Amino acid sequence: MTQSNKPQMAAAAYRLPAMDMDFLLGDSTRGLRFQLEYQKAEEHLRKWGVASTVIVFGSARVKETDANGWYASARDFARICSEEGGAKLFNHKPRQNVIATGGGPGIMEAANRGAHDAGAPSIGFNITLPQEQEPNPYSTPDLTFRFHYFAMRKMHFAIRAAALVVFPGGFGTMDELFEILTLRQTGKMDGTLPVVLYDSAYWKGLINFGKFVEAGMVNAVDLELFGYADSPRDAWDQLVRRGLRVPQS
Repeated sequence: MTQSNKPQMAAAAYRLPAMDMDFLLGDSTRGLRFQLEYQKAEEHLRKWGVASTVIVFGSARVKETDANGWYASARDFARICSEEGGAKLFNHKPRQNVIATGGGPGIMEAANRGAHDAGAPSIGFNITLPQEQEPNPYSTPDLTFRFHYFAMRKMHFAIRAAALVVFPGGFGTMDELFEILTLRQTGKMDGTLPVVLYDSAYWKGLINFGKFVEAGMVNAVDLELFGYADSPRDAWDQLVRRGLRVPQS
């Protein structure tokens, strides 16, 4: 009687590694998954010629109908940035200052929508969360990504960043803001990268940045890493004054 090889054929060890989801999602292949999250987004960004981005952070909880006007302001800022910053690919050159957000609702949706209003592409760096965050309908579909690892998502935010505008937000917004400020302060990111906090009353009421200096936790010059703006046009003009490079059309 011929011995059957069905047990061997059915064994997990016999599966092609690229087709074995138990293997690919296992602990030993975490580094590979990390690499794939970098490479997939990188290939799409290069295909679209995205050379630099303007990051817009802010709360997912902000509604278009809210009386504070933050949604409308983020939308208008992103429109101005997209029209004047080089995202529309002048003369087939690389795209500059493309709006990049976390891809979700609220301020993120507003910024992607502003770029959409201008007929420019924009990026959505979504993250898988326990309470599923779906992409908003305004980020460019081919530039709408989904990450599992916060660290790789943050890396993609940072590696092409030419500027940062931070609208009011909560813990997630604070995390992202201080991540960029730390990279700036420590010289790990381009020293000319301008940072603007939108709605000075919100930010000055929320964080006493001067206390860091009084307590000797940061140098006074570190508070020059960022400025405040209270209108979309002022936010854009501040970025330019603080060193944002804008290509000539």
